[in-house]
Amino acid sequence: MHAVVKIIIGLILILIGLGLFVDSPGIGFWGSVTNFDWLGSFIIVLGGVIPILLILLGLFIVWLEADELKTAKEFEEPEGEKPEKK
Repeated sequence: MHAVVKIIIGLILILIGLGLFVDSPGIGFWGSVTNFDWLGSFIIVLGGVIPILLILLGLFIVWLEADELKTAKEFEEPEGEKPEKK
């Protein structure tokens, strides 16, 4: 599939998603077609996902920095003084 076709499909999906938010009761300029509060549901899900993403981001940063400290410590040791592996 060509890149242009994928871009067009992506733009269509974006427009559908934005249309569903506009369709939410109280937001749209016309009456709600689906009568479902898409924006309110999105905010609820976002409120539950943000803490999980922050925890995962924190774990990734700790792992990355711990690995960097371990690598820096290995480079600081002279070649002759490396402990033998068992």
